[in-house]
Amino acid sequence: MNASIGHLLPHPATSLVKAQQRLASLQLDDGSWEAEVVWSPVITAQAVIVQAIVGQIASEQRRRLILHYFSQTRRPDGGWGLHPESRSYVFVTTVVYIAARLLGASPQDKMIVSAREFLAANPHGVHANPQWGLFWLALIGLYDRHGLNPCPPELFLLPRSSPLSPLRFYCHTRYIYLAMAYLSGSGFQANLGPLTNELRNELPGLAGGPPSHKVPVAPSDLHEPPGRVLSALYGLTRGTAGLWRALPGTAALRKRALSSVIDRIRYEQRATGYQGLSPVSGLLNTLALFARDPSDTDVAASLDGVEAWCWSDEENGLRYAGARSTAWDTSFALQALVEEGPDAATRHMQVIRRGYARLCAMQAVSDPPDRIAQDRDINLGGWCFTEGTQAWPVSDCTAEAVIALLDCHAIEGLIEPQNRISGIRLPQAADFILSRQNQDGGFGSYERRRGQAFLERLNPSEMFGRCMTELTYVECTSSSIRALSRILGSGAPVDRERLTEAIRQGTEIVLSRQQQDGSWPGFWGINFVYGTLFALTALRDIGLPVDHPAILRARAWLEARQKPDGGWGEHFDGCASGTYVDNPRSLVITTAWATLALLCTANLSLESARRGGAWLESSQLANGDWPRDSVNGVFFGTAMLDYRLYNTYFPVMALAKLARHASA
Repeated sequence: MNASIGHLLPHPATSLVKAQQRLASLQLDDGSWEAEVVWSPVITAQAVIVQAIVGQIASEQRRRLILHYFSQTRRPDGGWGLHPESRSYVFVTTVVYIAARLLGASPQDKMIVSAREFLAANPHGVHANPQWGLFWLALIGLYDRHGLNPCPPELFLLPRSSPLSPLRFYCHTRYIYLAMAYLSGSGFQANLGPLTNELRNELPGLAGGPPSHKVPVAPSDLHEPPGRVLSALYGLTRGTAGLWRALPGTAALRKRALSSVIDRIRYEQRATGYQGLSPVSGLLNTLALFARDPSDTDVAASLDGVEAWCWSDEENGLRYAGARSTAWDTSFALQALVEEGPDAATRHMQVIRRGYARLCAMQAVSDPPDRIAQDRDINLGGWCFTEGTQAWPVSDCTAEAVIALLDCHAIEGLIEPQNRISGIRLPQAADFILSRQNQDGGFGSYERRRGQAFLERLNPSEMFGRCMTELTYVECTSSSIRALSRILGSGAPVDRERLTEAIRQGTEIVLSRQQQDGSWPGFWGINFVYGTLFALTALRDIGLPVDHPAILRARAWLEARQKPDGGWGEHFDGCASGTYVDNPRSLVITTAWATLALLCTANLSLESARRGGAWLESSQLANGDWPRDSVNGVFFGTAMLDYRLYNTYFPVMALAKLARHASA
């Protein structure tokens, strides 16, 4: 490392080298990197309920570890939240309460008593659940399913050409409601034996029977109430339900709809290695298959498949993650290790080569069978968020994998020619990324945008926002145009004119999404600092000069939000409100992102970036890592995630980029 960077960081070599060594030490035996993506106890609770319904008996060890996890994640008021720093939710607390009782927790256990007290604090008790909570109560006979908002399976018979077809929904929403439609439409109800009556007497609000009127969703849980159009549709559907059922042919139509829905569910389970698109949809799919036929062999395979989402250790217990991030983490770990340049890459050559080979192996080499009949887009050439079994590749996961691989190519001698990704696979990656470009020129995530904006007004979730349609995202667009630009520069045999036009359109979208204050909004990270990092990195990568007005506005915005101690901190509340919300303290990940973003403005912002790097160094742990100080990811505005490796590789990347700038 060049001695001239001594004025940038107090002890740059010690700090950066320790950090790189720490990151290298976290590589798994297969060459990948992955750490837990922490979300909510709600998934674990639902897993317990599903396993109990299908008759899968938990071992004593499993019971102990799950109850320990519930105990570890309980909020001070006795409830459980939607994410690690969330207020308590009636929905999450209700399903965790039921799961804990299924695992043998006594009604007199302190954890159970305090949860009951939290639920009783709402005047309507568990009836104040959002629809997803009432749905789970109805599944086990604790709520009248006729009181649920309608989710008719017949909707899935609508052709994709119909503007209201669920096939136009965002994929996660589509598959969750696919299974819910089957379970609702089939009238399935599980029998938990004597525990059903015990729960009816314990859970606040149930003992007195259903309320005489529909009660409001608890304020703790409500993010986006049903709009007037959706409420009117609910009312119309309920009001004409009896007449509809009396019409000739409706029974046959229901049977046909249920058959079509279960076929789609079965296809999805088999195509994803029985993992499902997510643990939430995977669990619901498992239950739908069981409701259809308890002896179905796909039920057992699905129970095994959902374990792919499971994490377990003595410290935190047994739980199910919100996602698996193997390809995503591996891509950024590799980028971090090569960011400084040849010296660092040479020190970690074998680690990088193993990671490179593993990342290459995660690329999809085929499409799902019968994908057109199942309304699935291409997989070929893409990378999933996971290691690939789940078979749902994503635009930015593919883009960041390509960037990581080509960054490794850029360092002479690091990846031997015979070990590089084969010639055809970069063009396939380009084709995959292009297949996710929306009509506006920006990029979606899992798919192109299918639905029109009005579908967001039909959001039935109550707890989440912007979850009905695939969108154009600043981050996905930024990553995609960077990757396409790298592929163009690699000399791979691609349609250069097509890629150039896609980059131009994507660049225009990124520029158009800049806010008046100079920032860019994020969607998958917290929040404006995250979006601004991705936008700036892309704009500089594709050649925008540092004195471009968009770059200068972004630089001014970042510097205005730097704290006196040199760090940055953005609070997750801004994800729900759509505004920048300052955190009272500096945070590791916000500081790393802001430092990286400022370095995209070259030497114009070196002093601010230097102070950010100094703050990172002062916050570093003795083992070279950084503390996990706050959630850093998000989906649908309210569901925060803690990507456990973000606080490792992004600070490494920031310090390495500082070092590289200083030695230039």
